[in-house]
Amino acid sequence: MAEDCLRAPLLGSELLRDVFDEAEVIVDIDDCDRSTIQSFSNHQNNNHCDHGNQLEGTEEQNPFEFIGAGSFSVPSPSTIDPFRNNTPNIEGLYEWVKILVCFPIAIVRIILFGLSLAVGYVATICALHGWKDRQNPMPRWRGRLMWVTRLCTRSILFCFGYHWIKRIGKPAPRETAPIVVSNHVSYVEPIFFFYELFPTIVASESHDAIPFVGTIIRAMQVVYVNRFSASSRKQAVSEIKRKASCDDYPRVLLFPEGTTTNGRVLIAFQLGAFIPGYPIQPVVVRYPHVHFDQSWGYISLVKLMFRMFTQFHNFMEVEYLSIVSPLENQKESAAHFAERTSYTIASALNVVQTSHAYGDLLLLTKASQSKQEKPSTYMVEMSKVETSFNISTQEAVEFLDKFLSMNPDPRGRVKIHDFLRVLRLRACPLLEKIFGYLDVEKQGSVTFRQFFFGSAHILKQPLFSQACESAFTECDGRECNYISQQQVGEMFNIFDTDGDGICSRDDFMTCLRRNPLLIAFFGRGLASNGLL
Repeated sequence: MAEDCLRAPLLGSELLRDVFDEAEVIVDIDDCDRSTIQSFSNHQNNNHCDHGNQLEGTEEQNPFEFIGAGSFSVPSPSTIDPFRNNTPNIEGLYEWVKILVCFPIAIVRIILFGLSLAVGYVATICALHGWKDRQNPMPRWRGRLMWVTRLCTRSILFCFGYHWIKRIGKPAPRETAPIVVSNHVSYVEPIFFFYELFPTIVASESHDAIPFVGTIIRAMQVVYVNRFSASSRKQAVSEIKRKASCDDYPRVLLFPEGTTTNGRVLIAFQLGAFIPGYPIQPVVVRYPHVHFDQSWGYISLVKLMFRMFTQFHNFMEVEYLSIVSPLENQKESAAHFAERTSYTIASALNVVQTSHAYGDLLLLTKASQSKQEKPSTYMVEMSKVETSFNISTQEAVEFLDKFLSMNPDPRGRVKIHDFLRVLRLRACPLLEKIFGYLDVEKQGSVTFRQFFFGSAHILKQPLFSQACESAFTECDGRECNYISQQQVGEMFNIFDTDGDGICSRDDFMTCLRRNPLLIAFFGRGLASNGLL
């Protein structure tokens, strides 16, 4: 390098000219090898680098060695896409002819569908009218009135082409198995179980706002849950346990996968149904087909409903399996109970089990909306990630948002100039080493999986949290419990996450958790001061 200074760009000026024109905040890093706090607070006075320290720092290939982070590996993307609908488009002469022939029938079905929904809605309103004690079981006379709605839901299934439904086995008595779990393939299963069992269902809070549907599921004494809120999930488990323990309530129905799949795999189970420790009856639902895949995978609801209306008949099989009970002679964890139940369902369906979860569907959807060539490679098997790295679905989505803001090419790869632009930092040897650390394939670009698993690997290190605390303590030299812009220079805008003009401890820690790669900037100072 001609100049041993961090001001000298590692990429040619012609490559970086456009990048710096787009940058919102430019941070000058004058001395990466001195104590971090001295480097930031004396930014105006230190304009040159120590040549010996610069060369020494450049030779180090791992900028995260100070927290004990070694190299990491990126798991190969799964070849299985559990959310892929195999017939998203109308293909073949037979399908087009069938749609044309069934189109007049579809119009009649849609009219009958609307009438059934309206009658069921009115009956539900009447059943709920004046009922204020919603914390106790529904009175029996109101439950009998709900039979009108239940018959209307069977009519709705008829409109969708399910003229007859094959059943194998029978529901166990409520006293024997108060909780029922099923695989989740389409929006059809909740309609069927409403008619068949009239259970208490566990559903997302967002369902309450759906016109007509929200009112009807309230009559099922639904247990609402916000899947992104730990307190909401905990409250839902308490409600499940309370209602399962009382025989006056109907069965509690859960779809432990947490979302719909294509029915060809069984994704990871959430634990809400298994924590209470009651016997569970598993149910499997199948949709045999040749030309039309009825799964609600990555396909719009309107298109799926239209295809259902324009079929001669849609096949559906429901099989009630043997009850799965907690092990009596040993204390069984909810996770092990869930594994035994999921194995039972997977064996009955003759499908494989994967570690995908609802978070993978969110990642897949975002990648598809950004026009990536292979959006399925953006799935990371969130169940395994949550266990191994303690990263939530929301955090994974935030990592993807940041990666997509780097404008990946159609192959899903990002080069260093876009990486720097999003981090709002100038090129320097330290940043080149950070990028090289992520680029495990040494192709000069990184994929989302490399960016995500590299960041997760840093977050996982036992010393990461201590390093963040120590870095803030060093920056907060005056012990005011906040950092001013004078202390960190132009990097202040990165750490002031809430934009209130003060970088508090929470701002600082939140920023580093969202951008764990930035901890490398504090490595030299923390190591030289013996703070780790």
